[in-house]
Amino acid sequence: MDLQLTGKKALVSGSTAGIGLAIASLLAQEGADVIVNGRSESSVQQAIAQIQQATGKSVSGFAGDLTQAGVAQSLIAQYPAVDILVNNLGIFEPKAFEEIPDEDWQRFFDVNVLSGVRLARLYLPAMKQQDWGRIVFISSESGVQIPPEMIHYGMTKSAQISVARGLAESLAGTQITVNSILPGPTRSRGVGDFVEALAKAENKSQAAFEQAFFESVRPTSLIKRFATTEEVANLVAYIASPLSSATTGAALRVDGGVIKSAY
Repeated sequence: MDLQLTGKKALVSGSTAGIGLAIASLLAQEGADVIVNGRSESSVQQAIAQIQQATGKSVSGFAGDLTQAGVAQSLIAQYPAVDILVNNLGIFEPKAFEEIPDEDWQRFFDVNVLSGVRLARLYLPAMKQQDWGRIVFISSESGVQIPPEMIHYGMTKSAQISVARGLAESLAGTQITVNSILPGPTRSRGVGDFVEALAKAENKSQAAFEQAFFESVRPTSLIKRFATTEEVANLVAYIASPLSSATTGAALRVDGGVIKSAY
């Protein structure tokens, strides 16, 4: 299937590893002009090299912490307009509710929510001018089924779903769509490291730990495994394409059936 992405300019925040890297790589493979983002120049250059080696496509980069308003302004000065904005930048950290200080609540909001809100606000005028655009927030099934082991993370993912829906409502009648994507447990770099550490701590193989995880922590999963980053990227690439023009204001699940609802 031709996703008709050739010539579309796409920015993927937090795209030097994990889900973001998979999204950037697939968009590039489909013909989009991709801008990779990470905090450091070395990580950005490494991701660019990896994508170019895998796809044979040339991609651009921007190194900087997009949780900072000044850095976001520098980004838009360098790249004044994009057709596709994928707000993937995010952090997670299991922590008991009683141990989460005010500073962590603020930090999680700034990284997971406000960074994407800010980028959407900065890039929306150019999208309105051309009356076409795609804004995608990478949320999580944790925004619907709040995980008790990281309530502050779930809060931010719920907020992203709300922002995406509200922004889509404000753009009714335009050719700009806004959606949120809800991955389930996914074997991204951070999750992979987390799983490896816990498996070692419990003296289990990663396969045994994964089986136990889906028996006790995410028992509603229907696939009973971690999704791959490529499986998430497949849905994002479609939603970022012109083919998805009738899909907006939606919270789209690629969660392996974790959310126990038919709707």
